[in-house]
Amino acid sequence: MVEETINFRPIGVIHSVHNETAKTPIQPHYALGAMGVVEVFDEFAMGLQDVEGFSHIYLLYHFHVYKEARLLTKPFLQDIERGVFATRFPHRPNAIGLSVVELVARRGNFLDVKNVDILDGTPLLDIKPYIDKFDGWFKNTRNGWYEEVGG
Repeated sequence: MVEETINFRPIGVIHSVHNETAKTPIQPHYALGAMGVVEVFDEFAMGLQDVEGFSHIYLLYHFHVYKEARLLTKPFLQDIERGVFATRFPHRPNAIGLSVVELVARRGNFLDVKNVDILDGTPLLDIKPYIDKFDGWFKNTRNGWYEEVGG
């Protein structure tokens, strides 16, 4: 395979109550009740049509603060080095984040969301609907090292 550069451009920005990386929750589960607003730029607003019919959405975003990738890291919940692809650590070769948040309301090109674990001002790359039949159907899953810390 030939290495190539892939360029993304933000479709919006995520606004949240989290202003410091060290104090930003590590997952939506730890951000219960934290409100935020997803601002979709005007040129992409038409793509929000029908999104209000979903209770939850995936937000894909750029970890814009994290500049260096680490292939081995200590997860936030454990003091043992793990491969970055076995964690959700933000220092990744392609600094892409993923969160499932509750969609509270749509106001034009703004989405009010809940349980936000994302740093204020984070560039938004994409939005996808959470669909239970597609995304929540797995049974008897394994949770790797996380099972050692309470999974």
